[in-house]
Amino acid sequence: MMAQYLQIKEAHKDALLFYRMGDFYELFFDDAVAAAAALDITLTHRGKHLGDAVPMCGVPFHASESYLQRLIKAGFRVAICEQTEDPAEAKKRGAKAVVRREVVRLVTPGTVSEEALLEPLASNFLAAPCRLGGSSDTAGAEDGWALAWLDMSTGEFAAASLSAPALAAHLARLAPREILWPAHLAALETDAPDTLRWADMTGSALRSPVADLSSGAAVAGLKARFGAVVDELFAPLDGQARRGVETACGLLLAYLQATQFGLETPLKPPRLERQDSHMGLDAATRANLELTRTLSGNRAGSLLASIDETVTAQGARALAARLAAPLVDRGAITERHEGVAAFVAAEALRASLRQGLKTAPDMQRALTRLAMQRGGPRDLKELAAGLQAAQESRALLLEALPTPPAALAKICSDLGEAEAQMGALRQELAAALVEQPPLLARDGGFVADGYDDALDAARRLRDESRRVIAALQAEYADETGIKALKIKHNGVLGYHIDVPTAQGDKLMAAPFDATFIHRQTLASAVRFSTQKLSRLAGEISRAGETALALESEVFERLSAACLTARPGLEARADALADLDVLTALAELAAQRNWNCPQIYEDTRFVIEAGRHPVVEAALLREAGRFIANDCALDGSAQEAARLVLLTGPNMAGKSTFLRQNALLAILAQMGSFVPAAKAQIGIVDRVFSRVGAADDLARGRSTFMVEMVETATILTQASPRSLVILDEIGRGTATFDGLSIAWAAVEYLHDRLGCRALFATHYHELTALAERLDGLGNASLKVREHDGDLVFLHEVTNGPADRSYGIHVAELAGLPQAVTARARQVLAQLEENRQADGAGQMGALDGLPLFAEAPVVAPENPLRAMLADLDPDRMSPREALDWLYRLQAVAEKEEG
Repeated sequence: MMAQYLQIKEAHKDALLFYRMGDFYELFFDDAVAAAAALDITLTHRGKHLGDAVPMCGVPFHASESYLQRLIKAGFRVAICEQTEDPAEAKKRGAKAVVRREVVRLVTPGTVSEEALLEPLASNFLAAPCRLGGSSDTAGAEDGWALAWLDMSTGEFAAASLSAPALAAHLARLAPREILWPAHLAALETDAPDTLRWADMTGSALRSPVADLSSGAAVAGLKARFGAVVDELFAPLDGQARRGVETACGLLLAYLQATQFGLETPLKPPRLERQDSHMGLDAATRANLELTRTLSGNRAGSLLASIDETVTAQGARALAARLAAPLVDRGAITERHEGVAAFVAAEALRASLRQGLKTAPDMQRALTRLAMQRGGPRDLKELAAGLQAAQESRALLLEALPTPPAALAKICSDLGEAEAQMGALRQELAAALVEQPPLLARDGGFVADGYDDALDAARRLRDESRRVIAALQAEYADETGIKALKIKHNGVLGYHIDVPTAQGDKLMAAPFDATFIHRQTLASAVRFSTQKLSRLAGEISRAGETALALESEVFERLSAACLTARPGLEARADALADLDVLTALAELAAQRNWNCPQIYEDTRFVIEAGRHPVVEAALLREAGRFIANDCALDGSAQEAARLVLLTGPNMAGKSTFLRQNALLAILAQMGSFVPAAKAQIGIVDRVFSRVGAADDLARGRSTFMVEMVETATILTQASPRSLVILDEIGRGTATFDGLSIAWAAVEYLHDRLGCRALFATHYHELTALAERLDGLGNASLKVREHDGDLVFLHEVTNGPADRSYGIHVAELAGLPQAVTARARQVLAQLEENRQADGAGQMGALDGLPLFAEAPVVAPENPLRAMLADLDPDRMSPREALDWLYRLQAVAEKEEG
């Protein structure tokens, strides 16, 4: 057995081998050590190999999915090795022959389809990048790339030809669970320029090495799977771009064949996506804006979590896909807005649809599991429920909206596709299945009574054997006139007829001897059998197996019917997902007073009373109120500034203002209403955000280096149609160095790029640029000083801030009073020197005493503070006496 194990393991060195032995999957050697640690199960030892004890652990076969889930989440690949031979057949080769075993499936993060292994609300992408030009060992930022990606759980399959920066942004958008790493990319780990940032692009995805695939082999694989339609699919591409995309798609298909061992996965034909079809959002921008995950990696607190009002899993994934890839086509964006507007206006229809959608399960993934022979009765039930939800939703839409807008018209059409076929299938599934079917077909009990006569008979025989035997016993007793006749059962004779000895001769004589067959004579009884009893006994013993076999036949027949109707089922699944998204966005808009943005082809960006969607939602939960602010930008610098410098103290809300405007652009172009009284947005091709930074110690980068890398990406990739938000550029180095970099960056954004930008800074010297840059404006966050305290108003106003109030913020943070007092002395001296020099120089701190020589600020007297709070005119005599006692106690404590 161990020889067999080692032979199989040799072919799957990079995966944990689940080796089937009876009711367990066993793991040995290093696999056992790794699995025991990851699963927190006991590591044992058994037998010896090369003189050492063999490490071993195992997981139960019936509960293997839960263990697989944990291993896949931890980034392991698992080879499933099953017994492919009956033990009885193995024994024919010899008493000690080993049962034949083979790996039947390779489970990896990007190739799972089981419900327990998938994240319900997120897509599960497998991606394959391919460099155009083949197998050169080096790559530059300008090189062309192909990328193909698929979600095996839903059948989605797509590809694109991209530049290197676009490739990085695309991978960040997809967040694939697994990335195929062709051999020709191996050198890029060390030789590629830093601008490619492969570690950032691939994130935490498992990278699986695969052999290079020739373009010819890739095309052959594609045509074998999808036929001549492949030529049409990639017709818009030519030359290297086409060969690269075909190769990337071929890599994915070859990998699926290798991991699924010939089992065909239900994929849609690949969809070719244009590089400029969606708003560009690089990895840093997605992270800074916390679109789908917070900076700590949690979904809660992200923009997606804040806006997700969907009620189905497939709707949640569709919403996430829209947020990850906002559109840049004005017509398509407007069509989505019209769909949301229709449901905002029709509150009763929206409520009815959302209530019905709650019964719509995940049809996409249920259909995939059935196609891959990993489904069960519950998947059939989910398809039945989905068909019912589709029918009811369509009826509601047609009744309430006889002439729906374009987005809803398409949904109605898809919900009604092949209605005759779908109606028959819906009725068949409803008649065949019980209300609560089991997970697995092998458990039985999922076919409804009355659906299949043969199955009903087998079940009656299985479940009512006592009644059937009793009925036969009564029949024989009446026929023979022997009231003491009994039908009994034992381990030797099985079912038999038992009569008293005195009645035995009667059954052995005519006419009963033709029916009753003598089996055994005892002192007190004579035992007989009949052909009918023998046949019934056999049927009873086989009834359970027969019932299960008949149910399996029903399951296979229904599954085949669903797969035959797959196009109609997929159309309904996609339509229900889109309907869920539109009604969810409408619910969001109605609940939170969001309004429909106006989309233009120019470069305006005008927001009236805009709010940050995530911060506002958090404040609403705490009964707070968000202070809305306006923002006006114009890339042509005709109606407004194209670049606004934002100044003001820390904690005043500069970062929130920057982020909220970037989020408004993303929300508008994904097809959502926005949290603003009014929004006029010229199409934004890319959003860039550099807000906040941290050390990247693993890559040897300081905070300032990370900041400069992100800034370089913006300044080299932004276009006049982009929207850029920058916060505190240049703060991580010496004052004059940082100011110089920020100054040059502002001029470059204004003069060279000409894009819409918000630039927050504490370098007040930059505000003077407004005098010579026509398209630059100043704005600041309002603050107010009240009795020495700083009050943040969170209101944006025109004009620069007069100062930064940094020392006030330090006081709020709890710095010792002696430190803040000393800081004021130093600040006063620096400002005096600057004014004296007239050139912005800091000057020397001449005459300023050292910290130790500075006057010590006396701590606040607690008695003085208590007395300041008293209001003698409103105190009763008793309250005055109480206060005297309190003051006395404090005074005694101070003296002590």
